[in-house]
Amino acid sequence: MKVIMDGIAKNWKSLSGQNNWENLLDPLDIDLRRYIIHYGEMAEATYDAFDTEKVSKFAGSSRYAKKDFFSKVGLENGIPSKYRVTKFLYATSNIKFPGAFIIKSLSREAWSKESNWIGYVAVATDEGKAMLGRRDIVIAWRGTVETLEWINDLDFKLVSASKLLGDEHDPKVHHGWYSIYTSDDSRSPFNKTSARNQVLGELRRLVDEFKNEEISITVTGHSLGAAIATLNAIDIVTNGFNEPKEQPEKACPVTAIVFASPRVGDSNFKKIFSEHKHLRALRVRNAPDLVPSYPLIGYSDVGEELTIDNRKSNYLKSPGNVMTWHDLEGYLHGVAGTKGSEGGFEFEVRRDIALVNKRMDGLKEEYLVPASWLSVQNKGMVQQADGSWKLMDHEVDELDP
Repeated sequence: MKVIMDGIAKNWKSLSGQNNWENLLDPLDIDLRRYIIHYGEMAEATYDAFDTEKVSKFAGSSRYAKKDFFSKVGLENGIPSKYRVTKFLYATSNIKFPGAFIIKSLSREAWSKESNWIGYVAVATDEGKAMLGRRDIVIAWRGTVETLEWINDLDFKLVSASKLLGDEHDPKVHHGWYSIYTSDDSRSPFNKTSARNQVLGELRRLVDEFKNEEISITVTGHSLGAAIATLNAIDIVTNGFNEPKEQPEKACPVTAIVFASPRVGDSNFKKIFSEHKHLRALRVRNAPDLVPSYPLIGYSDVGEELTIDNRKSNYLKSPGNVMTWHDLEGYLHGVAGTKGSEGGFEFEVRRDIALVNKRMDGLKEEYLVPASWLSVQNKGMVQQADGSWKLMDHEVDELDP
């Protein structure tokens, strides 16, 4: 593991886009391949922890507490670095949004009727810092958890983002992404402040805490979470949250590594994004996936693009379908084996093929991996001392700092 991580520790600035990933994307550099998968796994953790069981009073929350979060989502042993979660993030929306994003509990005792858990902030531990070459702060945003029908249900209206990004150029962004990121709700104890204010407040605290160290900020997400991650990344840099309060000259790099991202804003949004010295974005796109092509009109892509095509994998059913093309584990499988313009598919880094079927039926049957195998034991039902069964699918968490 140390040998594997040495390249990342030495070259993390290039891997985070210092030179816009020049000469690293085709053929895909082996350290960058591992780097992308690393952040993809941290985005995947938001799905693994999210409680979608509507009969639970905790539907729409994280099943797991911050303390042991990474071990509970299966990353404690396999993740090539060490982090601790410092804050959970919650979101609501002031506009009507498809049910694929906001999960509502059927219980009268629901933990929240207005908010959903949408991600987390984590920071590298001392051990992680040594492996990664710097103190990395990660922000992971959750995407939608149901079918892709939500993309057709959205209103692709553009709204001004001047309140976030300034009046110059009058940048415009997708109304839905903007609402999720900036909405608050006084009725919800989890969204008295917006997801934006939650994450920026935590960033300010962490950047000031580690101001005497070399820091990076990496923002990640998949699908809808990728769009919010992109908006979050430009917001951080535009408003100086990547700088210690008393040392603005020590701005740290901010990199968005996102998967299956729909477009976020217009050409003026792209212009502002491109002008920031400390901001980079790498969009991973699976060729047959339609979501990165949305919205079709009036929007512009930002950053650099890495195109993969998981249809070339001999492990997957052919030709696949909209779910296998869009699923995040399907993306990470593709990153592990893409040969770029050379064509074909061959694993260049170790990646367990069983992960493909975590939430879908993508692997060929000859590999004997059950479809959609990820599940909580007995769906969270726990037998009590008297023999009765009770739904206990949520860990009580300490209060956020």
